[in-house]
Amino acid sequence: MFSHVMLGVNDLEVSKKFYDAVLGTLGVPAGVANKNRYFYRSPTGTFCISTPINGEPACHGNGATIGFLATSPEQADAWHAAGVANGGVACEDPPGYREGPGGKLYLAYLRDPTGNKLCVLHRPAA
Repeated sequence: MFSHVMLGVNDLEVSKKFYDAVLGTLGVPAGVANKNRYFYRSPTGTFCISTPINGEPACHGNGATIGFLATSPEQADAWHAAGVANGGVACEDPPGYREGPGGKLYLAYLRDPTGNKLCVLHRPAA
């Protein structure tokens, strides 16, 4: 459905360090520079960070969350730990299983250095 997701950031190099760390835990290579952007490519899509082209400060969306897929709870925990160690801030409940209408999910949440809300999700086998 999506070709890519792009997030605005205020400090490109601080954000690159954060995203290199968290996405690296998911097997995504380090970001590749292209002008005022970094691109993270995987077989399933592209994630980008960029300073806003209009020159205004980046800001996070209230109620917006970008979700990444993890292959295990351990990978989700590594993602969360890498984020906190590289300028991210834990938010929501601690990483763990949640029950909901869609079944049992393992979730972890962070805010990146600009304040964008991120989630990593693992769906256990039924």
